Amino acid sequence: MSTTLADWFATPLGHYLRGREQAYFDQTVADIFGYYAIQIGLPEYPTLGESRIPSRYTLDYDPPAELVADPHALPFAENTVDLVVMPHALEFTDDPHLMLREAWRVMRPEGQIVIAGFNPFSLYGAKRYFGREQTPPWNGNFIGLWRLKDWLALLGFDVVGGRLDGYAPPFASERWLQRFAWLEKAGDRWWPIAGGVYFLRATKKVAGMRMITPAWERRERRKKALAPAARAKESLTAGRHVP
Repeated sequence: MSTTLADWFATPLGHYLRGREQAYFDQTVADIFGYYAIQIGLPEYPTLGESRIPSRYTLDYDPPAELVADPHALPFAENTVDLVVMPHALEFTDDPHLMLREAWRVMRPEGQIVIAGFNPFSLYGAKRYFGREQTPPWNGNFIGLWRLKDWLALLGFDVVGGRLDGYAPPFASERWLQRFAWLEKAGDRWWPIAGGVYFLRATKKVAGMRMITPAWERRERRKKALAPAARAKESLTAGRHVP
């Protein structure tokens, strides 16, 4: 029997959903730069593997977290962390507001937070509401997407991205999950608000502060801006014949 959220993510349903979540995290964190990144919760399943930030840590109450600490009292100074990732941390705390406020405290201005949460208005939410299971994730406090957006806005975050995923029904069988995997594309097109999980990406905004872009960030932006021109030049050179 599953006793923790990490145990559940090792089940066929959890493994299926974790694969979809990991794909989102891999794509998202690869484009966020800085010096320090932390993942709060689920240290058994690191989400920062594709991040180019040099100092990356998992943090939770117990090992195997690299930093063993209370997520409501993070061991970082104010305005120091560039990226905070919360994979389902807010559903399993008695004070999600405090956890978000603490993340805000340690994040530098223009730092980013990426959150994954179970959608209460989905088949996962229905299973939680009508089911009798008292183990994670079904005993968690599923937070509505719009409510979470309101909390972030009140703190001063600016939501800059996100999506929903996990449209296949929450079957326990891997065979049935694969049979209904076609719903991932169909759901994203026809009923996008009904995904079993959501992701939000937000930036910390500080009123009246003029940000000076770090040199490393300017270099990365310049590389991206010049990449299409460089490819075009290579194509022209490759097609040119020297007499």
